[in-house]
Amino acid sequence: MRKTRAKKRPLQPDPRYQEALVTRFVNNLMWNGKKSGAYTIFYDAMDLIEKKTKEKGYDLWKEALNNVMPGVEVRSRRVGGATFQIPTEIRADRKISLTMKWIIQFARKRNGKSMADKLAAEIIAASKNEGGAVKKKEDTHRMAEANKAFAHFRR
Repeated sequence: MRKTRAKKRPLQPDPRYQEALVTRFVNNLMWNGKKSGAYTIFYDAMDLIEKKTKEKGYDLWKEALNNVMPGVEVRSRRVGGATFQIPTEIRADRKISLTMKWIIQFARKRNGKSMADKLAAEIIAASKNEGGAVKKKEDTHRMAEANKAFAHFRR
């Protein structure tokens, strides 16, 4: 028998925007437990966005999250010895998690001087429906669409 699932702990809101979602993003951005460094990178990126676009960095970041958020994904399932890619809806919590991971992943891959520069560039691109993270979302949706025929294998 499995043990009970661990309870979700509520996140503390961040100092500047008083938003738990920002804290969640910073936790994904953090390396080696250096949270204050991750906050610095995030806030510097927000300041850079405001400088470059003359818009609020936080609003652009929220828009980027919405643009990157996937609706469906494919999951592997073995049926009768064959493995099928089955398109499935994504839970709200996982949507946010994937979105944040993709934005950070593609920001790290970009070339720029500092991580704040790279993150700002990726957020600006994602808010315009461009960039690697948006492409990843579109690829995921395309893959789900291509495998729509196997949707009846869903549990």
